[in-house]
Amino acid sequence: MTFRFAASIAGAGLAAWLTASHAHAQAPMQIVPPAAQPAPRVVAPREAAPKHAKRPIAKKTAPDQPAAVKTEPITPATDAATQTQVTTLNPPASPAGPQGDVAFGAFQRGEYLLAFKEANRRAEQGDPVAMTLIGELYAGGNGVPKDDKKALAWFSLAADRGDRQAIFALAMFRFNGRGAPQDRAEAAVLLAKAAKLGHVAAQYNLALLYLEGQDVPRDLARAVELLRIAADAGSPEAQYALATLYKDGNGIPKDPIAAAKLLASAARAGIVDAEVEYAIALFNGTGIAKDEGAAALLFRKAAHKGNPIAQNRLARILATGHGLPADPVAAARWHIIARSAGLSDTWLENFIQTLSAADRESAEKTAKFWMAYSGGQKL
Repeated sequence: MTFRFAASIAGAGLAAWLTASHAHAQAPMQIVPPAAQPAPRVVAPREAAPKHAKRPIAKKTAPDQPAAVKTEPITPATDAATQTQVTTLNPPASPAGPQGDVAFGAFQRGEYLLAFKEANRRAEQGDPVAMTLIGELYAGGNGVPKDDKKALAWFSLAADRGDRQAIFALAMFRFNGRGAPQDRAEAAVLLAKAAKLGHVAAQYNLALLYLEGQDVPRDLARAVELLRIAADAGSPEAQYALATLYKDGNGIPKDPIAAAKLLASAARAGIVDAEVEYAIALFNGTGIAKDEGAAALLFRKAAHKGNPIAQNRLARILATGHGLPADPVAAARWHIIARSAGLSDTWLENFIQTLSAADRESAEKTAKFWMAYSGGQKL
C-alpha cells in the first residue's frame, strides 16, 4: 500500500510508518490488511493530456514569449473548475476555466489550436485563467511544441495574479526542475499558497510533506487537518490516506468506523489499495457490518487490476468457498499469479499440493496466459 502525490508529482508518498504493517495470513480465512511497502520519493512527474472527444486538429508554433498583459489587479478565479480533481493515482493537472468557457471547452474537446487562440486573446486582456491554460498547453505539448520554459513563464504570470491552479502547477515544476533548476523549498511555499487558496490536490500533497517532514517541519496535526479538508472536498487519495491514519491510530485517535467510511469512498473512486483494504474491512466486519460476498467481489475487482494482495486474498476465498463458491483450480491460478509478484503464502502452497496433477497443470497454464497476455483483463 503506497500513497502517491496527486497530479504531477508521481511516486512521492509517506514514510513506512503510515502503511498498514500486518503479516500475510497463515490460516485459510484470516484476511488481513496489505503488507507495508517502502514509501516512494518525489520524482519527475508523469504528464498526460486530459481526456477529450477529439484529437488535436492541427499543429501550430506559438509565440516564444508570453503575450503582454495589463498590469491592473485581477480577481483570481474561485470556481470549482479551477481545482485539480484527484480521481486517479497520477492524473494530469487540469487547466483552470469556468463552466462554459470557450477556451477551456476547446481544450477539453482536444481542439487545442482554438483553445490556444482564445486563451491568447484573453491573456492579452490580463486574464490569469487564460494564462494558466496556455501554460498547460505548452506543458503537455498539446497543439503547440512542448516547451517547459514557456510553460513555466506562463504559469509564473498567472501565479503572480493569484490563480491557484497556476500556483499549483508552478509548484510542481519547481519540485521536478522543469523549465528551471529544481527548487524544493520554493515549491513547498507555492504548494502551501495553493492549498490556502483551496486547491484540493495541493492540500493533499502538502499533507504528505507534513507527514514525512519533507521540505517542511513534520507536523501530524497539520497533516491530518489538510487531509480532512481535501477528503471532505472529494479527493479519494486524501480519503484513503486519512482512512489509514484512522485505522492505525497514527497522529489521530483510532477509529475503525471512520476508516471504513473513508475507505468505502476511496474504493468507489477506483483507488485500488482502498478497494483492497475496504474488502478486508468488509470480510472481517471491522468498522462495518461483515459481508463476505461483497468483500469477495471487491477482491476479484482489484485482482483483475493486477493487485497481488487482492489476488492472494481471492485465492484463499476460492480455496475455502467463503464469499464465493469454492473453485480449487481458480484458487491455485490466482495464487500462482500473486506468487509471481513476490507474495508468498505457505497455506496456499500446501493447498495446491492437494490438487490433482491435471488441476495443477491447468492452473499453471491459465496463470501464465493471464500474466503474459491479459494485461489485467478478466480470465
